[in-house]
Amino acid sequence: MLLAAALGAALLPVPVTAGTAPATTTVHIKDDAFVPKTLTVKPGATVTFVNDDDDAHTVTADDGSWDSEGLNQRQLWTRAFAKAGTVAYHCTVHPFMHGTIVVGSAAK
Repeated sequence: MLLAAALGAALLPVPVTAGTAPATTTVHIKDDAFVPKTLTVKPGATVTFVNDDDDAHTVTADDGSWDSEGLNQRQLWTRAFAKAGTVAYHCTVHPFMHGTIVVGSAAK
């Protein structure tokens, strides 16, 4: 009976305190588009870009400050966004593909 009680206690949910790790959000690349096209995150958040498309794509800051290089099908690339502000990005292979990351303290 003690073993059953110990096992039951081990399965109880453990509360997670705020600030233990930055949030991670995913942007999918599919049908020659970034989904979602605009994403709002808190400073320090990590965004993972996943290429769900058949074609190769890049995730490149409009100001040239960062670039994923080529992402083939099913490849992913992750970037942290520390500073508040708006970051526009695009695909260098398909210039019509654009996205925006809004980094702000009021972001969810």
